[in-house]
Amino acid sequence: MAQKGVQLDREIISCSICLDLLKDPVTTPCGHSYCMNCIKSYWDEEDEKKIHSCPQCRQTFTPRPVLVKSTMLAALLEELKKTGLQAAPADLCYAGPEDVACDVCTGRKLKALKSCLVCLVSYCEKHLQPHYESPSFKKHKLVDPSKKLQENICSRHDEVMKMFCRTDQQCICYLCSVDEHKGHDTVSAAAERTERQRELEVSRQNIQQRIQDREKDVKELQREVEAINRSADKAVEDSEKIFTQLIRLMEKRSSDVKQQVRSQQETEVSRVKELQEKLEQEITELKRKDAEMKKLSHTEDHTQFLHNYPSLSALSESTSSINIRPLRYFEDVTAAVSELRDKLQDVLRDKWTNVSLTVTEVDVLLPQPEPKTRAGFLQYSRELTLDPNTANTYLLLSEGNRKVTVMSQQQSYSSHPDRFTNYSQVLSRESLTGRCYWEVEWRGGGVYVAVAYKNISRAGSSYECGFGRNNKSWSLYCYNNSYNFRYNNVSTPVSGPQSSRVGVYLDHSAAQSNNFVQLTQCHLKQQLQQAVSQEKPSGYSGKNKIV
Repeated sequence: MAQKGVQLDREIISCSICLDLLKDPVTTPCGHSYCMNCIKSYWDEEDEKKIHSCPQCRQTFTPRPVLVKSTMLAALLEELKKTGLQAAPADLCYAGPEDVACDVCTGRKLKALKSCLVCLVSYCEKHLQPHYESPSFKKHKLVDPSKKLQENICSRHDEVMKMFCRTDQQCICYLCSVDEHKGHDTVSAAAERTERQRELEVSRQNIQQRIQDREKDVKELQREVEAINRSADKAVEDSEKIFTQLIRLMEKRSSDVKQQVRSQQETEVSRVKELQEKLEQEITELKRKDAEMKKLSHTEDHTQFLHNYPSLSALSESTSSINIRPLRYFEDVTAAVSELRDKLQDVLRDKWTNVSLTVTEVDVLLPQPEPKTRAGFLQYSRELTLDPNTANTYLLLSEGNRKVTVMSQQQSYSSHPDRFTNYSQVLSRESLTGRCYWEVEWRGGGVYVAVAYKNISRAGSSYECGFGRNNKSWSLYCYNNSYNFRYNNVSTPVSGPQSSRVGVYLDHSAAQSNNFVQLTQCHLKQQLQQAVSQEKPSGYSGKNKIV
């Protein structure tokens, strides 16, 4: 009882701001006491409002009260200190509004040290001891303090949800599994957590790779800015040297060139910096997402992991990457100005336009020119193999899965969810990204050459499964001496010479929405450019023989 009395005295003479024993105690007009420094600091923050309030009862005072030390409280504190009363040790912390409080403590609660997933109770250090000392609690699962323990309780049966229904994608208790979820695909929450944890790690690896790619792009863009500035500065310098020889007649033209170069320099630098800023923002967002995923991956509570996983697993659309290539800046400006010096009369009449156009034709990393010849396409060539797990049962794969033939009898393929059940189609094993080019040789009455997303439907005979009949795929039907391009079930005839070889060019990252087909005498190139999602397309399908 004596000890309890000391504890009560200490709480009464504690400052509600710093939660420690009063130091230089003062009392406000409403009767509450604080440390002098604490209440002064509190009111200093309210000085701009010119209205000061009590932190406990919120009574306001105008003007700011003048506070003096409370001698009676100060004397009482000194007396209590002589009897052994001290401030609470640092590790005996009381729970604040943002803390998890001990569920066992009465009166003023201490911070919880652990939460028990079996008891569904949070404990401070003192009340946690039985979990460490008694064998009865040996199998209990202790995790970091959590305010969401009650979310682990099934609202229907009042039981702990230790199972996960994959059919309905939700956490359930054991009674749920034999009741409304009977016959569903159910596993333990721990097993589902393990699988989702693996998916989470893959997502984190993808994010980290994207961070590295974006950081590399940011550095490249910075070099681009420096190169633009150097080239622009040199162009201005050379132009001024040449224009000084033209005396008064060329002074105005010199000023115009300088203004145009600087204007275009600002435009190009602005474009590059804008993309640079977007990439830096994406890096920041990816790092934040990675930190959240890392925190989630360390969560010991399986149910909380599964609650939060869906909102973190999806990745936002990536900013388009830049490509490194030879660049051309303002060098041609100097050559054009030199020509002005030699042909003054022509410049005044006709050649001035050339100078202006040269300034505006500055070339930077964005965008990259498209290939126009077969040699240009071949620099993006990819070697593809066909995926037996996707092949329709009437297709025979041979020559190391690089040739497919339509057969009259079904082949003995094992059952697989990726297989096309009705359409005679097959996908490549490789996913395609960036710029890719490959060539297909075919024989027979006709063949479909296609590019499709991996999530295209496989089962059934609906248009959702057929290449070119939906918004998940593009196809080119080659037959006799004619061709037909199809997307989203809209067909477009394509003219061109008869050929047994089709060249397919795919720009996965192009932010354009046009599709076009280029024909040459010996081969057909199909360029499919689409602004795409995170899914990567793969190809192709066939009838008769395709190599």
